[in-house]
Amino acid sequence: MTDKVARLNAVKENIARAEADARRAAGSVTLVAVSKTFAADAIRPVIETGQRVFGENRVQEAQSKWPGLKAEQPDIELHLIGPLQSNKAKEAVALFDAIETVDREKIAAALAAEMEKQDRSPKLYVQVNTGSEPQKAGIDPREAVAFVERCREVHGLVIEGLMCIPPVDENPGPHFALLEKLAREAGVAKLSMGMSADYETAIAFGATHVRVGSAIFGGRT
Repeated sequence: MTDKVARLNAVKENIARAEADARRAAGSVTLVAVSKTFAADAIRPVIETGQRVFGENRVQEAQSKWPGLKAEQPDIELHLIGPLQSNKAKEAVALFDAIETVDREKIAAALAAEMEKQDRSPKLYVQVNTGSEPQKAGIDPREAVAFVERCREVHGLVIEGLMCIPPVDENPGPHFALLEKLAREAGVAKLSMGMSADYETAIAFGATHVRVGSAIFGGRT
């Protein structure tokens, strides 16, 4: 067993334990294995264990490795979890099965146009900047519910859920609680929140998807 596979199994055990502790149904949380910066050869052992949902931060990097991997394993679901530029909407819609970083009007419009053009409908999440950090992507929490509504009514998009990345130096719990509250107000069911350091906490607050990278793949250079 490789180190990556052992770490993956440990993460899955922790998820199962956190689901039970939160009195949630077994299997109610989807693990998104974050493979950014790792080459195809490093990802294959994780695919071979049966992991099928992966996350990448950059469209260009994903294009360099995932078309081949998805050809080998067609049931893979690939999530874009990094910021999206409107000039990359065409490539993002073509490659990704879920885009978790819809955060402004220009992106919503670009995705709507490309989805119609390509007749392809990746799942969409709105990214919320729960800490209102100026350097971080995501819509302001005070505007999130109205933005979800505009995505639906103005752009004809189906928003499946919300996503957040709490500030690194703060307790993530209040941020997860805020995202859960906003999701209820916006009428969306999915919550992508929690990473390697705090995914168990996120599960306690209702995460449906946790994005775990270094706890599986190891440190990044």
